[in-house]
Amino acid sequence: MRNGFQRASFVVRGRGLTLGTVAERLAEIHGDSCLVEERGESPSSRRTLTYTEAAERVARWSGGVAGLAAPGDRVVVAVPNGYDVLLLCLAASRAGCIPVPINGRMRPEEIDHVVQDSGATVVLRSSAEVGGGLAPVAAVPAAPGDLAALLYTSGTTGKPKGARLTHRALVGQLPAAVLWPSALRRDEAVLALPVAHIMGFSSLLGLAGAGIQTCFLPTFRAKAVLDAIETRRATIFVGVPAMYRMLLEAGAEDRDLSSVRVWASGADVMPPELTRRFTRMGSATTLFGRPVGGAAFVEGYGMVESGGGAAVRLSLPGVAMPLFGGFGLPLPGYRFRVVDDAGHDLPPGAVGELWLKGPGVTSGYHGDDAATDGALTSDGWLRTGDLARKGALGTVAFAGRKKDVLMVGGYSVGANEVERALEAHPDVLEAAVTGLVDDRMGEVPVAAVRLAPGSRATADHLVGWATERLSSHKAPRRIVVVDELPRTGTGKVQKSEVRALFE
Repeated sequence: MRNGFQRASFVVRGRGLTLGTVAERLAEIHGDSCLVEERGESPSSRRTLTYTEAAERVARWSGGVAGLAAPGDRVVVAVPNGYDVLLLCLAASRAGCIPVPINGRMRPEEIDHVVQDSGATVVLRSSAEVGGGLAPVAAVPAAPGDLAALLYTSGTTGKPKGARLTHRALVGQLPAAVLWPSALRRDEAVLALPVAHIMGFSSLLGLAGAGIQTCFLPTFRAKAVLDAIETRRATIFVGVPAMYRMLLEAGAEDRDLSSVRVWASGADVMPPELTRRFTRMGSATTLFGRPVGGAAFVEGYGMVESGGGAAVRLSLPGVAMPLFGGFGLPLPGYRFRVVDDAGHDLPPGAVGELWLKGPGVTSGYHGDDAATDGALTSDGWLRTGDLARKGALGTVAFAGRKKDVLMVGGYSVGANEVERALEAHPDVLEAAVTGLVDDRMGEVPVAAVRLAPGSRATADHLVGWATERLSSHKAPRRIVVVDELPRTGTGKVQKSEVRALFE
């Protein structure tokens, strides 16, 4: 009864929730239930943490932060990837500061850029710096619409930019998560995401709100993830498409993953074939105590500028097509538009840029008015840079990325289309296509590819193979074979680095 009352109270009072108070409020509901088991590289680095212990840690660390910084100061959280990244951000917020989490996989020059660009007065490189004997501080009052954190973009096309996100953007959806049916609290999720990225940050907060225990791996290693799912009989896995590819390459289809009821993905486009293969591995239901059928596959659409997820689509076992279209159905409070280059709404079926508006959308980029004006309209619509076509019931279908559209001799060429064509070759595991400036054609497509082990395919062979199957303006002029595609810390292919391979 007490737990039910606390949950109801949380929902009723949820509009006032902030990043600095969320740990304490969730501890009131979930108490000594296990929040997370963190599994580091060695047995000595493994630990479990309850909701109560996490809230106590946040309160204690907030006293340490208050001894180093004043309310309103930017505090860069540069500790190695782990659950402490989230807890230190909550502690900094409780002290009235603005946390700036840094992805540890950023290059040194990118980290220096974030520290300088954010105007940080403190850089935390270890929780020990705030874990001393200072007394906890009361949470500094904040409103849901106040700036809560700066989360930096992945830097796929240039230097990372700091998106200004409010408390409402980061924790505004948690009251709904707390109402999830109690049966879901028997679930266990496995994650190996960078916490400093919006997907990892919001996924951990959402699972915590729902009372779902998380097995967190600070470093993604495909075998370790498969071991964790199989031995713990985990029911949820959350990852990016690149992780799903690596799980397949590590032998996922030879493992017993039937305990998984929900596979979840985000941060990039999930190839349909990957979705189908993983759906077949899991099991959404049981019959006579044994798993039957396939698992559900949930794909979230969002970005740091939208405060995380803005839409969701669902693939169900036995259903040929995903529900809710290519991007999915907008989440509560979010609206979509598909517009032409002049910002006029397009009719259903026409391809244009996707704009979105909702409670999580950033107010802009810290210290970069030009980038803010390029990303946001005067009335608050976010220009996503994604191309889409509107469907029935408010759904939209993905049609490529505006930034990934090449102009080749006056023709528009979608990099995604060329990548899918190259990946149809039996020796090509993955392809990344970008454009090079060309005096005659304006741009020409080029590609980096990752081949299957033991493949003898050459770059010249692949150029010829693609030329036979694509229109002349779409076929890559040059191809380079690489061991690994250059990626950001969140697993997205870094197209600027692909382009540099040819310059």
